[in-house]
Amino acid sequence: MDRAQKAESIETLKSVFADAGSVVVTHNLGLTVAEMEDLRGRLRKEGGAFKVVKNRLALKALEAEEGSGYHGLFKGPVGIAYAENPGTAAKVATEFAKANDRFKIIGGFMGETVVDQKGVEALSKLPTLDEVRAQLIGLLNAPATKVAGVLQAPAGQLARVFNAYATKEAA
Repeated sequence: MDRAQKAESIETLKSVFADAGSVVVTHNLGLTVAEMEDLRGRLRKEGGAFKVVKNRLALKALEAEEGSGYHGLFKGPVGIAYAENPGTAAKVATEFAKANDRFKIIGGFMGETVVDQKGVEALSKLPTLDEVRAQLIGLLNAPATKVAGVLQAPAGQLARVFNAYATKEAA
C-alpha cells in the first residue's frame, strides 16, 4: 500500500468514525468468508457495515495519542462494525458473537467515549431510537385513548337503556 492509498484509507476511516453513532471493535480471526458475508449482510440489513481495518491507519484516523483508550482496542486482527444508530452495530455484533466462538468483541467507542466489551453488551441491550419513539408515542396516546373511552361511556350507556326500553315495549 503506497502513501496515496494510505492517505485515502485514513480519510475514509475519518468519515466513517465521524458519521457512525457507535463503532464496535472486534477480532475476527478464523471466520470463513461465508460467516463474514453473513455478518456483513446482517449489518447491512440494519443500516450498518463491517470493515477490516489496519490498526495503525485506524489510530491515525482517530488521531489517538499514545496511551489513549483507543490503543487498547486496535491490536491484532481487527474489524469494525459501525452504524449511524448507536445501538445497531452493538446489537448485531453481540448476537453474531454468541453464535460464533471465533468472533470476539474487544470494545467500542461512541465519539470520544471508549467502552470495553461489557459496555458494548450494555449498549446492545438498550432500545433503538425507533423503539424509544414508539414507546413515547404509546405513552402520549394512552391518556387520549382513556379520555375518549370515558367520554364515550355515557353515550353507550344511554344507547343500551334506549335499546332495553325498545325491546321491552316490543315484547
